Amino acid sequence: MKRSEFIKISAMSSLLVPQALMGRSKDTSDEQAPLTIKPLFCSTCGTKFVDQKNTSVNCPVCSNDRQYLPAKGQSWTKPEDLQNSFSNLITRINDNLYEIKTIPKFAIGQRAFLILTPNGNILWDCISLLNESTIAFIKSKGGLKAIAISHPHYYSSINDWAEVFNCPVYIHQNDEEFIFTKGPNITLWEGGEKELWDSMKIKNIGGHFPGSSILIVPFLSPGGTILCGDTFYISPSKTHVSVMYSYPNFIPVSLSEIKRINGSMNNIPFDTLLGAFDNQKISPNAKEILHASLEKYS
Repeated sequence: MKRSEFIKISAMSSLLVPQALMGRSKDTSDEQAPLTIKPLFCSTCGTKFVDQKNTSVNCPVCSNDRQYLPAKGQSWTKPEDLQNSFSNLITRINDNLYEIKTIPKFAIGQRAFLILTPNGNILWDCISLLNESTIAFIKSKGGLKAIAISHPHYYSSINDWAEVFNCPVYIHQNDEEFIFTKGPNITLWEGGEKELWDSMKIKNIGGHFPGSSILIVPFLSPGGTILCGDTFYISPSKTHVSVMYSYPNFIPVSLSEIKRINGSMNNIPFDTLLGAFDNQKISPNAKEILHASLEKYS
């Protein structure tokens, strides 16, 4: 799908909200009854939207050519079904790092990471399900100072997480057009890097999306750790790292883009890469593998 077509679909979705996606309260005889919004999650990408069951509009995230619409058509998951049929598994990776993932797998199936620091905790990427046990665990660790997102496929229910923990959600300005529900906690950042605290920083890489980014955390491993979402995609062999415009549709980025990305990583010290999915970890030679992988494209 062309970018212009994607934006057109997005606009259609927004225009439908006040008319087709809002239902009146139970007292339909009262013409002044307030309108209510029924939220739903896209079952394919996990992004939270208003109720689109009675419309022909497909999920605008999955309609983009980086993602896909299921062969059987668009499907939606109710928040109550997500709460009742799924749970979150929280796993300690080390003293300062926890993995949070939903079981059984929901939608794309990515994991979020909770990084603990002396001056405030940060959540890297997000998942759709936010339940009471997850909230209680994160609050027991000091809550969240911020949420940072690698790219639009992991927006999921970011507004809910930000509201519960009263914190900003950092998204690169280049991906603003993909934010379909812009809550008050969404904070756009611009440029190549955003300094955080305790020596952490977000770096814009591009490639997969214009705003695709990584989180650099120097203290998680001896040489420094990069949490990459799927800005970089770690192969099952853990001996190769790829960058693609679309992973499910196997659409590559240009050679010039690969060279630019490879060069942008030269001056960043790191020995560990942590990706978006289970077992996606390369250590302690992550930097060498990343550069060797991207050089194979030439």
